[in-house]
Amino acid sequence: MPEQASDPGHFRVRARPMAAMRRRNVVVIGAVVLGLVVLAVVVARRGPSGVEVDTTEVVRRDTLRAFVTASGEIVADRYADIGSSVMGRIDDLRVKEGDRVKAGQVLARLDPVQARSQRDAADAQVQALGTEQVAAREQVRAAKADVEAARARVAESEANLRRVSALFAERLVSASERDTAVAAADGARAQLQSAQAAAARADESIRTAQRRQQQARAQAVGAGDLFAKTEITSPIEGVVSRLQVRQGEMVVIGIQNQPGTTLMTISDLADINAEIKVAEADVMRLKLGQSATVSLDAVPGRTFTGKVIEIGTGALPPPAGAAATAAAREFRVVVRIMEADSGLRPGLTCDAEILTDERKNAIVVPLQSVVLRAAEGSETDQTGVFVVRDNLVRFVPVTTGIIGGLSIEVTGVEPGTPVVSGPFQVLRTLKDGDPVSPSSAARR
Repeated sequence: MPEQASDPGHFRVRARPMAAMRRRNVVVIGAVVLGLVVLAVVVARRGPSGVEVDTTEVVRRDTLRAFVTASGEIVADRYADIGSSVMGRIDDLRVKEGDRVKAGQVLARLDPVQARSQRDAADAQVQALGTEQVAAREQVRAAKADVEAARARVAESEANLRRVSALFAERLVSASERDTAVAAADGARAQLQSAQAAAARADESIRTAQRRQQQARAQAVGAGDLFAKTEITSPIEGVVSRLQVRQGEMVVIGIQNQPGTTLMTISDLADINAEIKVAEADVMRLKLGQSATVSLDAVPGRTFTGKVIEIGTGALPPPAGAAATAAAREFRVVVRIMEADSGLRPGLTCDAEILTDERKNAIVVPLQSVVLRAAEGSETDQTGVFVVRDNLVRFVPVTTGIIGGLSIEVTGVEPGTPVVSGPFQVLRTLKDGDPVSPSSAARR
C-alpha cells in the first residue's frame, strides 16, 4: 500500500521489501516439497513399516546343561519312628531329644500291670491244661486196662460156650445151660466193645488236651511278648531326632485307619539324604546315579554334592484339600548327600538341582523363540523359529534338543542368525513373511 510522504503533494511506494518476501516463500515451499519427495523415496525403498520385535542371535555354547529342580527336606538314610504295641501310661522316659542311643537300649517303660496280669493268667492256663493232660493220660491207661479185662472175659465166655455146646451135643446139659453160656459170651463181647470205645474216647480227650495246651502256650507267648514290649527299645543305633511325648502321657496303639502314638524318631546320621518332591513333568528325565547339587537355607553360601539313589514309582498323595483330579502330581526322589556335614539335621528344608543331560558345542536360542506353526500342506504343527532377513521374518523349521535354563538346543539354523525372541504376544500371531522392526533395545 502506498505510504504518504511528509510532503503532502508527493507519494513514495516501498516495492523492494514485498519482492523479498515473495522470494522467501518460494524457497520455503520448495524445501518442503523436496523433503516430502525424499521421505517418499525412503519409505518406498523401505517398504511397509513392520511390528516392533525383540531379536537375538543364534549362538554356539561350549556346554549346555539341563537340570531338574525341586524342594524337599533333609532326612536320615536310616530312621525309625518308635511306636508301641501296648496301650498304657509312660512310667519311665529315659531319653531326651538329641541323645545318642544304641540298638536294644531301653528308651521308655509303660505301666506293666495289665500286660503282666495277662501274661500270668496265660501261664496259669498252661499249667492247668498240663494237669488236665496228665489226668487224661491216666484215663487212657485205665481205659486200656478195661479193654484187656474185657478181652479176658470174652475169651473165658467163649471157651465156656464151646464146652457147654459140646456137652449139649452129647445131651449131657440142658438147652437152658447152653443158652446161658451163649448169653454170657455175647455179654462179654459187648463189654469189650464198650471198653474199646471208652479207650478211644480217652485217646481223643488226651489229644484235645494237648491241642488246648498248645493253644494256651501260644497265648502265653503272646502275653509274654506284650509284657516285654512295655519296655520300648531302640531298633537301631542313632540319635533321638524327635521326641513327641512326655513322661506320664498315655500311649495308644493304631486301630484300622487311626494311627497310634509315635513316641519318638531315632535317626542314624551316618548317611544323610535329601528327600524331594519332583513334578510329574520332570520325573521321566531322572535316572539313578545322576549328580545333584543341594543347597539349604540354614547353610547359606554353601552347597553339597549328591547323587540320585531312589526314584518313586508312584505319585505322592495330593495335598489335603486339593482336588484329586486337579492337583499336579509329584513323585518322591531321594538324593544321597556325599560328604555331608555332621551339623545337618533331619527336617531342614533344602533345594536340589539335578543334572539330567549335557551337550558340548550346542547351538542354542532362547526358549521363547521356538514356536509351533502349521506345516505347509499339512494339518500338523511344525517346530521352528522366525529368522529376520531384510526386515522380514521367515519361518525356519528346527529340531529341538535339551533345555538348559532359558535356552534350548536347536539344529537347522546357523550361529549368528538373528531370530525373533519376543514379545510373546507378537510371537503368538507372527506369520511367515510379516514385516518387522527390531526394537531399540535390539538395535543397541
